[in-house]
Amino acid sequence: MVAQLSDVADKTFDYVIVGGGTAGLTIAARLLENTDSSVLVLEAGAPNLDDPKILLGGGWGSTFTDPKFSHEFLRWMKPPAADVDAWEELGNPGWNWKSYMKYTLRAEGFTAASEDQLKEYAHTHNIEYRGQTGPIKTTVPVTPLQINKFFLEAAQKQGLPLLEDSYGGHTTGCWEGSACLDRKAKWTRSYAATAYYLPHKDNAKLKVLTEATGAKILFDDAKDGEDLVATGVEFIHGGKTYKAYANKEVVLAGGTIKSPQLLELSGIGRRDVLDKIGVPLKLELPGVGENMQDHTYVGVSYELDPNVSHKTADLFRNPEFAKEQVSLQDLDKENLHRLGITAFGYVPLQLASPNGAPSIVEKMTAYVEEKKQSGTLPPGLAEQWDIQLRVLKDATLPDMETLAFPGWLTFISRPEPGKCYLTALCVIQHEFSRGRVHSKSSDPLEQPDIDPNTFSVPYDLDIFTENLKFVRRLAATEPFKSGVVREVDPGLTAQTDEEIKEYLRNYCTTCFHACGTLSMLPREKNGVVNPKLQVYGTKKLRVADMSIIPLEIAAHTQATAYYVGEYVADILIGAA
Repeated sequence: MVAQLSDVADKTFDYVIVGGGTAGLTIAARLLENTDSSVLVLEAGAPNLDDPKILLGGGWGSTFTDPKFSHEFLRWMKPPAADVDAWEELGNPGWNWKSYMKYTLRAEGFTAASEDQLKEYAHTHNIEYRGQTGPIKTTVPVTPLQINKFFLEAAQKQGLPLLEDSYGGHTTGCWEGSACLDRKAKWTRSYAATAYYLPHKDNAKLKVLTEATGAKILFDDAKDGEDLVATGVEFIHGGKTYKAYANKEVVLAGGTIKSPQLLELSGIGRRDVLDKIGVPLKLELPGVGENMQDHTYVGVSYELDPNVSHKTADLFRNPEFAKEQVSLQDLDKENLHRLGITAFGYVPLQLASPNGAPSIVEKMTAYVEEKKQSGTLPPGLAEQWDIQLRVLKDATLPDMETLAFPGWLTFISRPEPGKCYLTALCVIQHEFSRGRVHSKSSDPLEQPDIDPNTFSVPYDLDIFTENLKFVRRLAATEPFKSGVVREVDPGLTAQTDEEIKEYLRNYCTTCFHACGTLSMLPREKNGVVNPKLQVYGTKKLRVADMSIIPLEIAAHTQATAYYVGEYVADILIGAA
């Protein structure tokens, strides 16, 4: 089902795609469907099509510390339209809400709630916002959750409207979302491999080589002042180095962390970084590896009332229960692997903290103005911050997320055997802080240095603090209040604002939603790619992953990665 080294080494293809994930496989499939081109996909990971850790839900968290896996809670989610239109405002014609809807509708194949599901909960949707025939299957998870009901009811009592459908560009409110589950495949995960690779796996024009790490991009010898022309990719497989060549294009789809590293190993990036790792500079692009943004989260865990039967991931800690669920799954019967994380609230700062919001907005505005006047900001950041300030001041747009995670997901205490928990996650959305990712050495197998620079803009922490306090207000609101026995983490150790900030500093972590390290911006604004996603100063080289997104969105990022893949595919075939 995957290529052998002999099919690839020293061979020439029309397109070489580095990264066989969300966007990479999307592009490969669309090229095969719409052109006569040959496509090679180089994927650093192992072949894992049948791995239950990927296919089955309910085991969230079990892969967080395993570098073999990427992480997504099966979430299919779209951002506010304003977040996407901001990319066009930053100098990228065509990257707007209209195109976002076009390409995410193409990717999605939605199935509405069944009659039985509607008896359990009044799931609503607007069919205009949902793709009908796309390869990524989305639906309402089969397992209903009591915790969702009291979470959403409490949220409404705290002023969040219950949305009919959050997929049309308006997300401020609370709702039950969809998950990437395929009802026709025993409710297993629908993702790039099942949706875009498997239908084409026997196509002779497609080769996918796994356990192949991109080492550097190959270029023609360029004269001074001329663009670099990509001709192929050098890669490592089985400890040895090989080459594959591209007639038409090389496309980097390694993600926000790995694509910048590959450019740097190829001689493209910041002069100081390349000097440090001993790679000769071929093309100076100071934005490579910079402008990294992410979502930072922390949990507040609650012990659920033991007198009520709850379906949470905590039950999987019982080996016998876990074994039984696998047996039920094999028999295609309802089981907890069909569980979803589906109760969400997207909250403006002004709603979360009516009294604290004016002061935070005032201090953030003063901070931004001071930095702009200092002349020390990197090119392009002032324009981004101006947009972020506009969003922060807009009481109709969300600044924070809270969601009902069905299980234990905090890191101070340990869950007690036999008990079930709800963890309310707090997630700050539009962080003003910027991080970076850069190569540590010239060794492609050494992971790059990641510096998220979290809370380097101090008022991000103030917003995050209000996020946690809002979650506690939800927990003190019926029926949430009666549904839990106690708050476990952080509990009594974090009551004052300063104590809460200490908890956030010590226990917050990434949502794996990073973007921006090869930003789609004008070159003079530290951009790395243009609106056609061509790397500045090169020909036949593009980037197609979350690294090109110049400004973070208020949403989980899976649907956006498919948007990038679908859009770039149209660019390559001449349809966009």
